Amino acid sequence: MSSTFEGQRGDSLRAYRSSLTKYHTLDKETERDLAKRWVLGDQRAGAQIIEGCLPFVVSIALEYRRWGVPLEDIIQQGNLGLLKAAKKFDPTRDCRLATYAAYWIRAEIREYVVRAFRVVRLGTTKGERRALRAYRRTKITDPEALAAVSGLPAERVRMLLPLLSGREVSLDAGTSDMPPAVDRLPSTAPTPEDEAAQSEHVLRASRAVRSAVGELDERERMIVEARFMTDDPPTLQELGNRLGVSKERVRQLEERARTKLRDELADFAA
Repeated sequence: MSSTFEGQRGDSLRAYRSSLTKYHTLDKETERDLAKRWVLGDQRAGAQIIEGCLPFVVSIALEYRRWGVPLEDIIQQGNLGLLKAAKKFDPTRDCRLATYAAYWIRAEIREYVVRAFRVVRLGTTKGERRALRAYRRTKITDPEALAAVSGLPAERVRMLLPLLSGREVSLDAGTSDMPPAVDRLPSTAPTPEDEAAQSEHVLRASRAVRSAVGELDERERMIVEARFMTDDPPTLQELGNRLGVSKERVRQLEERARTKLRDELADFAA
């Protein structure tokens, strides 16, 4: 029965991932055009932007596949995070939805897998479940006494006691004067606002660099693009052969270009 169930889950996951082939990741220009329509009330345009991010959710979900939680469940939680982000997303800002949503997708997945992991890892056998029930009912802390009640070896009970005695708090539970625990958990991840600001900073920096490179003369621009803007930069000697000058002359031109770029970018870096 278990293998049949696992097989069905695997089939459903394959079917879902296959269905994603009809959704294509949007390029920046297409997403910008759809965002303009979304702002004007075109809900289908908004849906297209969200659908374009579904494969991105799967890529994030795969980061958590070793937690022992079914991947399709993780993807579902990630999709919920995407929808939450879409509701808060401002299409007028120069930021991609996927960039903005990454925080919300990961937050939703993390909360789910942590809770699921604790449930799966504690109470997987009848003895552990008996120990858990006995502890909750009597608060027994003596390993020998709890072992007698549960039928587990005393050594196993000693290993379980720190988990049993750890206070279980629902991440969704709140009190009359406090928000839910999940809203009070500290996070080391950047906020959506931080990520949006970082995206804007990178965009402005890219524009500034392109503008600065445009101020160089033809040879300097060629050297900078070849030496600093390619994955496999040529050597000074190779560039010298291409330009018909010595290696030392290429070094001088490169240094002159560096100085010009520093001067052009000084205002941006200030």
